[in-house]
Amino acid sequence: MTYFLTSSPCVVGSPALDPVNGFVEELRKALPERCSALFVCSDPDRPALTYSFAQDMRDSFAQIGVTFTQVQVLERNDQEQCDELVAGAELIFLVGGHVPTQNRFFQQIGLRERLAGWDGVIVGVSAGSMNAAETVYAQPELEGEAADPGYQRFLPGLGLTRTMIVPHYQMDKDYTLDGLRLYEDITYPDSMGRRFYALVDGSFLLGRDGREELRGEAYLIQDGTLTQVGRKGDVLDL
Repeated sequence: MTYFLTSSPCVVGSPALDPVNGFVEELRKALPERCSALFVCSDPDRPALTYSFAQDMRDSFAQIGVTFTQVQVLERNDQEQCDELVAGAELIFLVGGHVPTQNRFFQQIGLRERLAGWDGVIVGVSAGSMNAAETVYAQPELEGEAADPGYQRFLPGLGLTRTMIVPHYQMDKDYTLDGLRLYEDITYPDSMGRRFYALVDGSFLLGRDGREELRGEAYLIQDGTLTQVGRKGDVLDL
């Protein structure tokens, strides 16, 4: 299995794939010119956005020379066909959305078990990248989550990687939620005894052959401290 865990795979303001940090080049190496694609919903009961994203990706991948021979969306109405859909896919997208909602769906359909032994390419987007980890850091996102003592910030994930990703750092680094600074008051304290990697859009984690590379601008958050570990164009072995 090869996986690309992105903050966002697209050029800002466009569905076109972002070539920065070698993303498009590495995708071309990993994928055949023709492949079947499966898009796993972040919210299985509200799949419209995933269908729209799937169409955008069909067009965007065609622009880099990769043709989707089939496009399927795994949502509530077809979750009973999960085994068949996963087995028939050569490329699987874990799309973006609300991390806990997507995490529940992954657990309901047993996606972790279904990916065991599956040999293809996975592209994670935002929440999908976060939920790919062994242990998922579900950074509070919605109003009330940061203040809710019952909100679970650590969840079991798909186990593709031990690296915990926090996406969209360039957008969220100054964000406040429930009267708290998202990073200084929430994420930094949550990092005590843990390691998070905050990615900007255009950066990604590339996993293949048992190795991982962090591509592009990235920040390590560990024990309450943030340190820049990568810049645009950099490749960091993890």
